[in-house]
Amino acid sequence: MALEQWQGYDIIGDVHGCAHTLEALLERMGYARIGGVWRHPQRQALFLGDIIDRGPRIREALLLVRDMIEAGSARCIMGNHEFNALGWMTPAPAGSGRRYVREHTERNQRQIQATLEQFSGRAAEWDEFVDWFWTLPLFLDMGPFRLVHACWDDQLIESFSAQYPDACPDIEFLQASVERDGFADQVFDRLLRGIGMPLPHGLTMTGRDGFTRAMFRTKFWEEAPQTYGDLVFQPDGLPEHIAIRPLTDRQKRELLIYGSDQPLLFVGHYWQQGVPQPLRKNLACLDYSAVKYGRLVAYRWSGEQRLLRENFVWVDVR
Repeated sequence: MALEQWQGYDIIGDVHGCAHTLEALLERMGYARIGGVWRHPQRQALFLGDIIDRGPRIREALLLVRDMIEAGSARCIMGNHEFNALGWMTPAPAGSGRRYVREHTERNQRQIQATLEQFSGRAAEWDEFVDWFWTLPLFLDMGPFRLVHACWDDQLIESFSAQYPDACPDIEFLQASVERDGFADQVFDRLLRGIGMPLPHGLTMTGRDGFTRAMFRTKFWEEAPQTYGDLVFQPDGLPEHIAIRPLTDRQKRELLIYGSDQPLLFVGHYWQQGVPQPLRKNLACLDYSAVKYGRLVAYRWSGEQRLLRENFVWVDVR
């Protein structure tokens, strides 16, 4: 259906295998299972990606979402975890020095392990879902509002769309992403993971997920940041001596800013906590750590030009 054929859209944050919680959220929003598929008579569900990994019912979540899409009652964009799965399964290009686009390291194995375990003995079905991941666009531009998993970058999206009008990458583009800081790598990293800023002086920090990193994820809408702490946008805060460090003029000039006059934008990815609410009048993150006993969150859009706090709906994960 075209935009005008639906009375509204329900944008849903990262599911991560929480199929029962997703059913509870859909039910809360007036969806019902009809003919085995969750549907709403006037509204369409839009998923922000990251259906897989981590949670207890990954296969069930994938079946639910794919069935909704095939029935026309939902759409879904790609998250970084679907991208990771494609990279895990796709051979690297010759001469790259890798076996797979996403190397089978212990760290990468840990991220996809729950998904692989839950498809144990169902290799053919897993292959079907991997094929289906290729049909997930990297973003949706609905006109009045936009969806991307982590960060909207007009310049990268415009260049990518010139090559891929349906916003769906192919195997050649995925394989090209092994070139560090090449165009394909920039597209996937920026749109699906967000903007990273290196920690100063080669410092590293270990997050609550157990991974040690030399960078942190930043806000892409802050108009006049002065310090590192003004930019941090991730569950783990920066150590105080880094947070108060002033940004250089060059760092400020290089920042991407999603303007307050641009269309409404919905992202997932960032593990928010607390009561769901807009980050800004035209920007919302709908990932509230459902798989970590947080909340599975949706925003119910019905034509408004500015985000309304009362349109956030969620289910607490006990």
